[in-house]
Amino acid sequence: MKFLITGGAGFIGSNIVERLVQSGETVRVFDNFATGKRENLDPYLSSIELIEGDLRSFHAVREAVDGMEVVIHLGALPSVPRSIKDPLTTNEVNVVGTLNVLDAGREAGVKRVVFASSSSVYGENHELPKHEGMVPEPVSPYAVSKLAGEKYCSVFSRVYGLSTVSLRYFNVFGPRQDPTSQYSAVIPKFITAIHRGESPTVYGDGKQSRDFTHVANVVDANLKAATADCPSGSVMNIACQERTSLLELIDRINAALGRSVSPIFAPQRMGEVRDSLASIEAAQRLIDYVPTVRFDEGLRRTIEWFTRRSAVH
Repeated sequence: MKFLITGGAGFIGSNIVERLVQSGETVRVFDNFATGKRENLDPYLSSIELIEGDLRSFHAVREAVDGMEVVIHLGALPSVPRSIKDPLTTNEVNVVGTLNVLDAGREAGVKRVVFASSSSVYGENHELPKHEGMVPEPVSPYAVSKLAGEKYCSVFSRVYGLSTVSLRYFNVFGPRQDPTSQYSAVIPKFITAIHRGESPTVYGDGKQSRDFTHVANVVDANLKAATADCPSGSVMNIACQERTSLLELIDRINAALGRSVSPIFAPQRMGEVRDSLASIEAAQRLIDYVPTVRFDEGLRRTIEWFTRRSAVH
């Protein structure tokens, strides 16, 4: 099949590109490298088509979508703190950009758009596990932008007949995740700091919990969602259905690296959700999703990858 991956130079995107190239699929990547890295695509450049462009330009997006059968739409400005600092740009990229992808997909007649949403849409709803029937209560501009993307997918499915699937990712981690950005996720930051013998910073008391999901599971989910015979406009959680606190995470990284580094505590950040745990029943039923890499195994693989990378660099 012919796949367009928006944001394909990013952490999740490049992992999907790798799997598609290995499977012999036709792959086109659309990215402006605002957060993605060219080095993530270096091993695959001879096997893919790369278009550099911005999601906010409909004409650029339309050109990228032309001739494609499936669009996996990962392109976005990630991060809750970034969205709180700059809500306008988050909206332009994540909401207007998604609208451009959907409208271009409608015009080009693509078979399906798979949209990368986020568990952050659940926000202040404290019920656990999180399930798709819950009322979203987003508490950050980023979460609002992802919920808006889902709603646009649903409307384009209903009004225009464009086949869409929205996947709500829960705290994805794994190889190629950038630990250096101030907006990085906690696992690469914690691994890098503890490997250096430095204290990682924990915002809040560290007892907040997450359903950490290895990127291999997210890749599986996207490829299944691309072709599954499921209702158009479907929304589903993608996670491991396991709950780990940040303090437990630090203990496990310390144990794996043979360290005993204690964290530094800082005030809790605005817009952060206290606890997160997913129900994955909908994904199991609709796209036959089963997480193949459990948290402990995923953490082991990720620590090994970052350790090898630090040895090389």
